[in-house]
Amino acid sequence: MGAAIETAYIHLGTSAFTAAGWEGSFYPRGMKPADYLAYYATKFDTVEVDSTFYRIPSEQTVRGWDRKTPENFVFSVKVPQAITHDKMLADCKSELTEFVKTVEILGEKLGPMVLQFPYFNRTKFKSSGEFLKLLDAFLKICPKDRKFAVEIRNKNWLDEPFAETLRRHGAAMVLQDQSWMPRPKAVFEKIDPITADFTYIRWLGDRKGIEERTESWDKVIVDRSAELAEWVEIVRKVHKRRIQIFAYANNHYAGHAPATVEMFRELLRKSGLPDGERPAPARQEPLFG
Repeated sequence: MGAAIETAYIHLGTSAFTAAGWEGSFYPRGMKPADYLAYYATKFDTVEVDSTFYRIPSEQTVRGWDRKTPENFVFSVKVPQAITHDKMLADCKSELTEFVKTVEILGEKLGPMVLQFPYFNRTKFKSSGEFLKLLDAFLKICPKDRKFAVEIRNKNWLDEPFAETLRRHGAAMVLQDQSWMPRPKAVFEKIDPITADFTYIRWLGDRKGIEERTESWDKVIVDRSAELAEWVEIVRKVHKRRIQIFAYANNHYAGHAPATVEMFRELLRKSGLPDGERPAPARQEPLFG
């Protein structure tokens, strides 16, 4: 584990650092896109990079991420869909090796690598056991000095065999807030979903439902205060176990990811938990300017 990742128990950020509608609502109006990441890093100490899901980034791009962020910043990166969707973990060692080699340019800033799987039905796998065999074999070839988190979107597969597979390899089970998945409290009542020395939270919401209401992510349009209050209690439970927490908000959760993170920060403060906030620079712009 790198020194940058040891600086706090709770890291809060957004899924991606750009989106339609963020200029003027999060980024100062007129700011050049090339300056977005450096500005973002004055507000949050981590980001989940969504673009790596679609393609392995160039070395130049990764060096740019490194150059624009401070030493204690953490990048979570999504494993390319070529591995999780196209090849579904089979015969993909070369793709994994290339991806890891590229993102390791970040050094100590490299945080969890996230395997986001689609909803697999019986046309893909006859049972969860078939999937777990592939997952087990894949995690065996993953570098042991790096963090991996796994997200599945079939609620029937959130069971003890899945948790045990992750636990054997020190990989984290992604705890997600998504429309068709069980609430976090229900997951904890069924199994112990803490399978590594860190955990990974994703606030995803109802993508289809919210996209019917907006195409611009500049303001909150869904009240998620009750759900976030429930997540505070989950964080309290995990924090007591001295487990590192990474949590990321997607725009589809409430309409404006930065505002979701700020709301959660405030709830953490009121509850007496660490709020994951970066130390303010000498001259800090308003969060929503």
